[in-house]
Amino acid sequence: MKLRIHKEAIQNALQSIQGIVDRKTTMPILSHFLLKVDKAASLMATDLDIALKGPLEAEILEQGGLCIPARKLFEIAREVEGDLLLESQENNWIKVTSGKSTFKLMGLPQEDFPALPEVSKAEEIGVKAETLRDMIEKTIYATGESDTRYTLNGLLLHFIPRKKNIEVKMVGTDGHRLSVIAIALEGTLSEEKKLILPKKAAMELKKLIEGMSGTVTLFIDRNHIFFRTDDIMLTSRLIEGTYPNYEQVIPKNNEKTVIVDKTAFLKALRRTSIMSRERTNAVRFDLEAGKITLISMNPDIGEAREEIAAQYKGEQLTVGYNARYILDILSVMGGEAVSMKLQEPLSPTLLLSPENEGYTCVVMPMRT
Repeated sequence: MKLRIHKEAIQNALQSIQGIVDRKTTMPILSHFLLKVDKAASLMATDLDIALKGPLEAEILEQGGLCIPARKLFEIAREVEGDLLLESQENNWIKVTSGKSTFKLMGLPQEDFPALPEVSKAEEIGVKAETLRDMIEKTIYATGESDTRYTLNGLLLHFIPRKKNIEVKMVGTDGHRLSVIAIALEGTLSEEKKLILPKKAAMELKKLIEGMSGTVTLFIDRNHIFFRTDDIMLTSRLIEGTYPNYEQVIPKNNEKTVIVDKTAFLKALRRTSIMSRERTNAVRFDLEAGKITLISMNPDIGEAREEIAAQYKGEQLTVGYNARYILDILSVMGGEAVSMKLQEPLSPTLLLSPENEGYTCVVMPMRT
């Protein structure tokens, strides 16, 4: 195997797999990527749950294949100043030359690389890259972090066949907050499907399609989901189990409505939360006609108080929230205003954007 690659080409390709290759694994092969060279060059990386396969633009001098340490070659590509010449040597070594710099890395035989799942009788759906990225951004912050309820450590993809299209809902929740975004896609589907995409896979997908235009094609299989864009294929194993009934969590009868300027709200809440306790991030919301007063208190440090204008005509109400939960929502919500719908101080609060009807957020209040 012998090929010449532009520095930027190899650097960008290796950057895209750094989140997938497993550097702390007990299986050394998972910290390597497979470089295959025949008529064209391609690379593959996997951690056994997520896999990425894509082309590598290169001048091919000799065909072959080898598993190469992903992190080390990435560091080399980042530091050298010219194009790279990669040559396989005996006993799975690879020689990397750039200008007057020469490196030798110990690789592994390509036969050791795990077989990647292939698309078989999967159902196919197309979605714009920009739409998919927006859906992930608006829901992923609400997913669990190593939650023992393992189904919460991923995003629910709920596909509902309609008469003229497919309704797709993406849902994230950690039990304290919930985020749902719904869109309609062209196409048909044989039946309703609920899939749980691991958080890591969703993050890698978002990174892959960042700034990309065009369509991402989804292939839905029994245990895997495939995302194809251009010549790149990202594969993810699905989380097994039953996702909570998210529709039951969304309150239907919240009658008290507060409408506030989103940017002013975001800035005021950031300032107020500076003085909140680190563990709880608790901020008190005092609602009264025409305004919200935000208050945070920390006996060890002090307190903060800020008043912002709001459209509210209901009775006085005091509610406490984890400020970070509200800030996460405001940071990704589009539009200039945000609407909060409340009922009782400890009942779920609904946050909506008047300019995006398909986006719904729910936050559980805290005791004040």
